[in-house]
Amino acid sequence: MYLLRAPLRDYAWGSATLLAELQGRVPTGRPEAELWMGAHPGAPAGAVPAADPQAEEVPLHELLATDPDRLLGEAARFGRLPYLVKLLAAGRPLSIQAHPTLDQARAGFAAEEAAGVPASAPHRNYKDDNHKPEMVVALTPFAALCGFRSAVDTATSFSRLAAVLAENPVLVEDPVPAEAPVLAEDIGHDDGAAGSAETLAGAVAGFAERLLRSGDGDDPAAESAAIESVFCGLLDPDGPWASGTWVGAAVAALAKAPRVLDEDLNLATAVGIAEHYPRDPGVLVSVLLHRLDLAPGQAIHLPAGNVHAYLYGLGVEVMAASDNVLRGGLTPKHVDIPELRRVVAFESVPVPYSTPTSHGPGHLVFRPPFEEFQVERLDLPAADGSTLTARGPVIAVCTAGRVRVSAGADTAELSPGESVFLGADEPAATVHGSDGTLFAVTLP
Repeated sequence: MYLLRAPLRDYAWGSATLLAELQGRVPTGRPEAELWMGAHPGAPAGAVPAADPQAEEVPLHELLATDPDRLLGEAARFGRLPYLVKLLAAGRPLSIQAHPTLDQARAGFAAEEAAGVPASAPHRNYKDDNHKPEMVVALTPFAALCGFRSAVDTATSFSRLAAVLAENPVLVEDPVPAEAPVLAEDIGHDDGAAGSAETLAGAVAGFAERLLRSGDGDDPAAESAAIESVFCGLLDPDGPWASGTWVGAAVAALAKAPRVLDEDLNLATAVGIAEHYPRDPGVLVSVLLHRLDLAPGQAIHLPAGNVHAYLYGLGVEVMAASDNVLRGGLTPKHVDIPELRRVVAFESVPVPYSTPTSHGPGHLVFRPPFEEFQVERLDLPAADGSTLTARGPVIAVCTAGRVRVSAGADTAELSPGESVFLGADEPAATVHGSDGTLFAVTLP
């Protein structure tokens, strides 16, 4: 058994408080977005033997390379530790994004390697040759956008927005609020990116009409084509939404229509996102996606091609060991719309909730439809003495209280945010404690 030293990623969207509160420490005052517990070379965890905590750290991917057959067991067929575990703390919306399939990732990575694109280049799309199906289990109230809504439901939201734009005088008389620094009078000038207020209202109404024409789901191909058309129309870097003028005007109009926001969670979500990204077309892309609010303990899983964005909250995130992300907005990072369009699955889907099964008192197992991982949750004291139903290597992280993990002669006492790695050759681990929660990740 090895204690893991998880590196902290300080992405700008990270919360300044959530991880500190989990770990019972004073916040640093800086964004703290993710703790990475895995062997991805982008930020590998350091590993030290549980029996000798003062030993020198070894990056986990280097440790695994010393004896992959022993440490990975049947997971060695993946050529790596197949999953990456994170504690994710979102203080503001993450980028609108999707992940490639395995074939797409391999082809994209090979093409960028052949083209000589440096691995650290900000415009590089593929950091590795792996796909990135993922799931998240909420530890606090957790909000997200996840997958396309039906065309009819989305058309209803755009129809409401079009009506507000047609009726609300903010577009021609009042300046747009400071959080969306676009003057209403700009809407009346043709700056190459935006036309009149009537043109804006008509464009939104056109989205609604296009979606409604696709039917009520009886023709999936037509619905997918309509969703793709609206999605790409909003994100077209040469289109009328790119300048941000229309986005700012739409948000300003909605802010003056509280009744509409009360009726439509997606439009209210768009206004909330605009507080962070006031001119970004991704604000209105959010209208196309399911808005969901997870209670602590609820989970979702996201296959390749699913467009999503986490909005706020703390959760345990598990994914195939990859850092491949194609972004479409709500980010200062590289955005490649043609490549994003190539990997997105343009189909309306129900929210992919992950419902666990019980393996005894206080012991739940989440099995998303991915071959790289499953996630166990053990709540103490109910699960005291439980054995992990692990296959292959295990990464286990404490998220509350104190948890003791024992495997053979090795024992580790974990506090929130602390984690361990157990090789595939180790004895089955047992969990003990009077108050705590442990998440353990292994093969399904």
